Amino acid sequence: MKKILIVDDELDIVESLKFVLETSGYSCYTALNGEDGLKLAKELIPDLIILDVMMPKINGYKISRLLKYDNKYKNIPILMITARSQEEDKLIGEETGADEYVTKPFDLEEVLRLVEKHLSREIDGNRNKQNA
Repeated sequence: MKKILIVDDELDIVESLKFVLETSGYSCYTALNGEDGLKLAKELIPDLIILDVMMPKINGYKISRLLKYDNKYKNIPILMITARSQEEDKLIGEETGADEYVTKPFDLEEVLRLVEKHLSREIDGNRNKQNA
């Protein structure tokens, strides 16, 4: 079962995402601040991370940068979720290594589609390696 880490300081968002993703067959882990999220990411090495930008202790940009510039974690897809919808915020997200940038309020089905897109790509990549 694929492991997804959800890091957001808004409990209702965490619970909504967790419900939709677990209903779709994923195993979810959660953290309500950046510090706990980074620690969990390094312990779990999840298959995908859903990451809020504006959080206490460590923001999502910094977590993304720390993970993406570390060979051990750089291949974990990161979906950045934020209330900040300015184009420059999107660029910062991309520069820090986020694979997707979703603005709040978001559609849960859209997030699920992005999760499935990234996790199926990972499966295809592994399949190709096995056949090589």
